[in-house]
Order: sequence, then structure tokens, then C-alpha cells
Amino acid sequence: MNGIKKIFFCLLFFIFFINIQAQKDTTDQEINLFNSACKLIDSSKYKDAIVVLKKALKIKPDYYQAYNKIAFAKVKLGDYKGAEKDILSAIKITPDNYDSHKALGILYFETKKFKESKASLDSAFSLNTDDPELYFYQARLMYEGKSYKMALDACTKAIDLKPNYMEVYFLMGEIRFTTKEYNYSIKEISEGIKLESADKLHYESYKTRAKARYEMQDYKNAINDWNVYLEAFPEDEGAFVSRGANKIEIADNSGAILDFDNAIKLDSKNPVSYNYRGVAKGENKQFVDALKDFDIAIKLKYNYGAAFVNRAAVKFASKDKIGACEDLNKADALGDEMAFKLIETYCKH
Repeated sequence: MNGIKKIFFCLLFFIFFINIQAQKDTTDQEINLFNSACKLIDSSKYKDAIVVLKKALKIKPDYYQAYNKIAFAKVKLGDYKGAEKDILSAIKITPDNYDSHKALGILYFETKKFKESKASLDSAFSLNTDDPELYFYQARLMYEGKSYKMALDACTKAIDLKPNYMEVYFLMGEIRFTTKEYNYSIKEISEGIKLESADKLHYESYKTRAKARYEMQDYKNAINDWNVYLEAFPEDEGAFVSRGANKIEIADNSGAILDFDNAIKLDSKNPVSYNYRGVAKGENKQFVDALKDFDIAIKLKYNYGAAFVNRAAVKFASKDKIGACEDLNKADALGDEMAFKLIETYCKH
């Protein structure tokens, strides 16, 4: 999950669908207007819904439920400042309105106002500690603050309250990946994937699991995850590079070359793509073309130690020991650790 609208998908999915309880003194007129607005919202007629809800507020200015619904409609329209104002109006009318505090906390989080988000979520926690979504957003806040253990603890509480909370499993997988617990990352993400619907995949989690599987040397399954991801995001140059790197590991060098070709079409200035394609071509014994790719990679990044090392390998394979050792010495001067070991083995005699 693109831009601010994409970020708000979870917010809109989880929040604002508040169980509206009309205040005792609410009349049929306001209730009818409110219900009409809800139908308009269900039909994605958000501007029309706001007009109707404002009519309800003229009749009953302290109708805080109407403010909550207006905020929902404004989020849908991308008016986040307006939504904030309306939620604050609802809280002013009813300070112990749990739904509004929660809504405001999530709104602040999604607009990256993390300090304000924590304050609002804390207010919501003071009113209700049995909502798994609160723990989910608490965990996200802690993750942003790099408090990974506390974030995982909050995730566990959310799962305890809602065992099938798919998004929490994905978040746990992301946290585990960040802390380099790759096996656990794969496990948590896999649990989340079991819960998702086939027509609504969480592609970022496939991407994370692919990276974790690469670290665990599970290259074939990593490729499967990249396949899923690239079906949805065929313009992601980095994904082609990563899938190609996995293909090299299973000796599918021709498949890897095709991936690097696609990556280079998307970004012809990325030296990594040329370096990896050079490796794949070298493995396919296409030595002349491989050397050309390494030359381009080094031209794009003059201090690219790995490219010097890889070019040296192809030069060795081409019986150019002098040229290979020159490249290894250049890589060694750049601080490449592998270069020193190779020099000791192949260039000292």
C-alpha cells in the first residue's frame, strides 16, 4: 500500500464506522438527516453528505456524531485538516467520546504528527483498553520510534484481543525484518497472508517476505514472492534487481539477465543493475558482454568496489590475470574486504 490517499486506506477501513447512539434529546429530524448522509457516504457522495450533516448540526449544534461523520467524509475527500477540526469539535462537545479520541489519534499518525498521535491515543486508552486497533496503532507509533520490543508487545496484545488481525501480523513481520530476525519475519508475514483475501493482497508484505527469504537463502520462494509483487508493480526497478539477484543464486542466469534488462529499461543510471547483469552474463560465459556491463557500472560509480571484484573474476575467466589483479588492487584500495583475500590467493605469485 500510493501517496497520502493510499496511506489512509487502513484509516478509512478501520475507523469512523462508529456505532452511533443518538443522544436522548435528538429528534427524528436530525436522525433522518444523519441516516440520509450515511446513505450518501455509502454511495461515495461525500460532498453531498457533508451538506446534509451540516443541516443536522444547524438543528442540533451539539450533535457530535454528525461531526464524526463529516470528518470521515473529509478524509475521503483528502481534507485532513478539515477532518481534524471536526473531530476536535466532537471532542469539545463530549470530552469522553472514545471514538473521536481514537479517530484523532489515527488521523495524526497517518499525517505523521506522531507526538499528537500518542497524546490522542493515550486519551483513547484512558477510556477503553479492549480495542485491538488501539494496540495496533500504538505498535506502529513505537515502531516509528524504533522501540521494537515494545512495538512487538503491543502487537501481541492486539492479537490476544483479535487473533485474526491480519494487519498486525504484517506489522510484526516488518518489525522482525528490521531487527534481522528473518525466520520470525517470514513466519509472521505468512500468518498474515493466510488471512488475506485472494483479490486484495498486501503486496508490501510479499516484498518484505521476499527480502527475508533471500537472507535465509530460500531463493526459490523469494522469487515466488517477487513474482506476486511484480505483477502488481511492474514499474518497480528495484524489485527486478532483487528478483534477478535471487535467480543468479539458483543458476537461472538467463532469467536474471531478463530481469536486469527490465531494471535498466526503467532506470539506465543505476550501476547495481549493470553489475548484477555482468555477473549473470559472466556465469553464462558471455565474457565480452559481461565486461561491458562492469565498465558501465564503474563509469556510473567510480568507487564501486564490488564491480571491480566481479570484473576481476570475469577477467580471470578470460585468462587476463594482469587485468584481473589490477581490478582487485583497485577494489582493495576502496576497502573491499573480499579483494584483499583474492589478491593473497591469486595475485601474489
